[in-house]
Amino acid sequence: MSEGRRKPSKFGVDRSEGFGERLLGVLLDRTHEMPPQLIAPLVAEEVARVGGRDVSILLQDYEQMLLVPLPGRRLTVGDPEPVEGSPAGKAFLSRKTVEVPQDGTVRMYLPLLDGSDQVGAMAVTLDSVDDDDRRLLRRLAGLVADMIVTKDAYTDLFFQARRSAPMSVAAEIQWSLLPPLSMTVPQVEVAGILEPAYDVAGDSFDYALNGDILHVAMIDAMGHGLDAATMATVAIGAYRHTRRANTDLSHVYAFMDKAINEQFGPDHFVTAQMMCLNITTGRLQWVNAGHPAPLLIRDRAVVDRLESPTTLPVGFGGDQPEVSERILQPGDRLLCFTDGLIEEHQAGGEQFGEEQLIESTNRILRDHTEVRPVVRALSHALKQERGDITSDDATIFLIEWRGGDADHLATLD
Repeated sequence: MSEGRRKPSKFGVDRSEGFGERLLGVLLDRTHEMPPQLIAPLVAEEVARVGGRDVSILLQDYEQMLLVPLPGRRLTVGDPEPVEGSPAGKAFLSRKTVEVPQDGTVRMYLPLLDGSDQVGAMAVTLDSVDDDDRRLLRRLAGLVADMIVTKDAYTDLFFQARRSAPMSVAAEIQWSLLPPLSMTVPQVEVAGILEPAYDVAGDSFDYALNGDILHVAMIDAMGHGLDAATMATVAIGAYRHTRRANTDLSHVYAFMDKAINEQFGPDHFVTAQMMCLNITTGRLQWVNAGHPAPLLIRDRAVVDRLESPTTLPVGFGGDQPEVSERILQPGDRLLCFTDGLIEEHQAGGEQFGEEQLIESTNRILRDHTEVRPVVRALSHALKQERGDITSDDATIFLIEWRGGDADHLATLD
């Protein structure tokens, strides 16, 4: 069809560039070559064009307790703000804009979302706010989050801002292994947290959404320090290698087992749990290699443990494992955790135990509904109930299956 005979789309043929589109376009056009330290002044300049000022970019710290200000030219840098109980924290946790009137002005707190991963929040002050401001600043915040995540791959600026305590070498290695701490699509949501954030060594998790299948692995390497971090690195690397080759779960276990045994010998091991969840049908398959059984949450309460035949931990040369299977109901959640969460105890005292974990989980679920806030609140509450003691890694990973599809996101209304 010739250009002159092309039919106009349902959106019309007006391709003129509006004011807001031009502002976002400038940021997008320049981001490809922009050094990380220049993000802040350009964002401040863009905000000023819509009458905004006092821009702050707040990033989540590694303990998920604080939102810490990113230093930068033309940014307002104040004290860290708590995730719980602050307007910035509310925007961060809810993924929604929070507006706070202040002496004739409005302080806006916008979530910084890279996809569905929560990076932090951006704060801006305006004299007044209308729907055009809200729409433009929401999109600007999304673009800022994407830029931070992209540039983070080749700068230490954002890592240094997020770090609020000294970090061990083992923890540096573990954090470099992790995927985003949360992911949301219409059919499923996941979120995870590591404790102790600045000294974690052997715990790790990994996931990938490939088509309709969510792949998840949770591991706990024996020992502490660099030895455990090195084993965890090999285990996650072996898991990703076989997962990306579309290998079934029993062979994933065999490959990981061989990798750990050949690299570290027969006296070293990694407990592991590997899962595949069909996000369309709710069909769950899993293999347990010496790991604590996940808890099934339904209607905001723990209702079952996903008991299954277990094989030997990875590295001990176990037999081919049996793959367990279960069909989930929409809204079901799976709480996966490492043994450091339930085996902690003071000298001479009793272990924290799974029953206390279940009681604490049910209590947290009465006060929190969203996946990410549940994970944070549960991890921090359990740490308090253990007397702030975390002598072993204590990791939580939560999955919520919703079902349905996401086809509507690929069409323009």
